[in-house]
This record gives sequence, structure tokens and C-alpha cells, in this order.
Amino acid sequence: MEVSVGGSGGNPLGLVEGMIVQELGWDEDVDQDLRDEVMDLIDGEMIEDAVEAVDMVLLWHRDDTDVTDDLVDALRDLSDGGWIWLLTPKIGRPGYVDQAELSEGARTAGMTLTSAVEVSPDWQACKVVRPRISRR
Repeated sequence: MEVSVGGSGGNPLGLVEGMIVQELGWDEDVDQDLRDEVMDLIDGEMIEDAVEAVDMVLLWHRDDTDVTDDLVDALRDLSDGGWIWLLTPKIGRPGYVDQAELSEGARTAGMTLTSAVEVSPDWQACKVVRPRISRR
């Protein structure tokens, strides 16, 4: 079942108008409808290179890169109260990453994997946050 990020499925990504959202890991296989919906909800474009702290990072990750490295890169511009949505292909799709690898990568990066939601027919999203103790 596809869950819309802003439609009848509510807003599971926690997006609000005016948020600064950084997109990392874009490639031709991303879900363009999801990207469009994110930009509609924030009423703006996502950025690649940040000049200020961002509220959220939309990180497209596949099995051809290291999850820890990608998360550490995503932390670089993330505000203290911000979070990362780690988007990975669903089971059976090219680039699928095992959940255990995602959990280990988040732990190694000093982060915590929290909720997971289905956001499109081919992609799922896991919310990644700093541990409560390190958030300000």
C-alpha cells in the first residue's frame, strides 16, 4: 500500500510549509512523485548544498554505498532538532538494503533509527535522529 506524504495518509514525514529540506543521494531511480509532493508540502525546492542548517534531510540510499558514511554526510548540515529520512528501495527492488545493515549503520554514525513508513511503490523511509541525550 502506498502512503502519501501529504494526502489521506496524513503527513508521516512531518513536513510543514517553510521547512528547509536537503536532498542527498538523488539519482534517476528516485520517486519523482514523492519528490514533487515533498516540495509541495514545504512550498519550495529541496536543496543539495546547504548554506545554513537544514530542518530535514531526505537521503536516498542504495546498497552500493556505505550507510554509515551517507548518514555522517547527512549530519553535516542538519540542525540540532532536525532529522533524516533514510529512503531505501523495498525488498526485491534493485539496491535493496537489509534492515539490520541500516540499524548498524545508524548506530555506528551515532544515531538512532526510529519509525519506518512506506512512501512510494518502490521506496520505504526510516526516520533517523540523534539520540535524545545529544539533542539540544
